[in-house]
Amino acid sequence: NPQSTVPNIRESLKQIYSTHGLGGLWHGTSAGILKTVPKYCTAIFVKDCMEQTMPPVDPESPTKDRDKLIHSAIKSAAAGVAGAALTNPLDVIRNEMFKTNLGLFDAVRSLHRELGYNFLVRGMSKNLVAVSIPVASTIFFTDAFIQYTNSKKDL
Repeated sequence: NPQSTVPNIRESLKQIYSTHGLGGLWHGTSAGILKTVPKYCTAIFVKDCMEQTMPPVDPESPTKDRDKLIHSAIKSAAAGVAGAALTNPLDVIRNEMFKTNLGLFDAVRSLHRELGYNFLVRGMSKNLVAVSIPVASTIFFTDAFIQYTNSKKDL
């Protein structure tokens, strides 16, 4: 809350606990869990599909290392966007839970009452940036690290 007068995290936790009890410290966790697992499962699935459909890098090419990184960047970007788009509704729900202090199902009912099914795409453009970049980066750097360690084994 930008208007909050709470000076730091410790005081925020104390205020949440005194206002909402121990359960208040876990508010939004259900939607967070519901979005994280499908986001990464989708991202890995899309990355794997991209690996199977993209033409292989020519192992004899003088630019094979660069080509592998380019392939990795393309796969990672597609994976990040897919994961972010699929789980956008859960981000909307979680944000609504924080904003209104409603539970999971009440937040969904409130959003549907207010926006109809349009709530499923609310904030999609911002979410694609905020979520897809970290997911894509995680996949890209993991892939690059695997490529690097495999190249060291080949020496």
